[in-house]
Amino acid sequence: MIVDGVEVEETFAEAFSMYATRLLVTAKNRRWARIAALKATGFATSIIMCPAEGGIEGFVSDSLTPDKRPGVLIQFYHRTIPELKLQILSRVGQCILTCPTTAVFDGLPKVRRKIRAGSSLAKFGDGFEHQQELYGRKMWCIPVMEGTFLIEDSIGVLKGVAGGNIIILAEDEEAGLTAAETAVRAVRRYVRGVIMPFPGGIVRSGSKVGSLKYPKLIATTNHLFCPTLRSKVPDTCVPEGVQSVYEIVINGLNLDRVVEAMGVATLAACKVRGVKKITAVNFRGKLGPYKIDLMTAVEKAQEKLSSRKRM
Repeated sequence: MIVDGVEVEETFAEAFSMYATRLLVTAKNRRWARIAALKATGFATSIIMCPAEGGIEGFVSDSLTPDKRPGVLIQFYHRTIPELKLQILSRVGQCILTCPTTAVFDGLPKVRRKIRAGSSLAKFGDGFEHQQELYGRKMWCIPVMEGTFLIEDSIGVLKGVAGGNIIILAEDEEAGLTAAETAVRAVRRYVRGVIMPFPGGIVRSGSKVGSLKYPKLIATTNHLFCPTLRSKVPDTCVPEGVQSVYEIVINGLNLDRVVEAMGVATLAACKVRGVKKITAVNFRGKLGPYKIDLMTAVEKAQEKLSSRKRM
């Protein structure tokens, strides 16, 4: 497939299941909501070495939040529910409870499976905490030096999808990074329910499963996509004329959101001059059960964006 003069390879991204949760953090203003979200989602790029995967989904207008204050949606992912709960308790307790003016609401209120995170964190109140019905939700009121920290009693959890991806191959670093930044902005603008957990949503050092040389390592550099190794690797995936490669990794609350985000990212990247090719990474079933066809993702994104233009 050719999109805006750029080759989009007929391949698939290999993704896998992880338990996911979504928190709505509100604060006195957008600045403090953003600060809390950034702190809480730190060190959460990849489960390979981080204690969780997480990121900012997007900002929420004060007209749409329970307490009518500016908000931000954040997501976290883990392999098991107990480990996910521990991450919520640690990150909310250390990064959001401590942040001025914040409150925490369930970002998945319609999901039936819940984690009792609020009731666990309420014990910080040392017996002075109390439960109250506020904004139509069951909230814990925890006394703190500033005043009162509010957190919803239970937080929704579901089976999400992690590891959706696209690979951008460009003629140089400037073109590649510009394309990756453009793709990230497009996903954040057009797709809800997903995060891109790496710095700025972009990966400069994509990895492969296992190692060619070091048996104990679970992940190492994806040598097939390293431009400096093109002449050294017989089965290189880097074409002539490509000097820079970036990856965008996408986690989502369901498969459809991830597929849509991959397509939107691809279409946006193809519009940048200097991009030579778009592809995706898979490991022949070693990583996960989801095989997300890149062509299908692009077609769905084209339909979505076309329908928006007609509105």
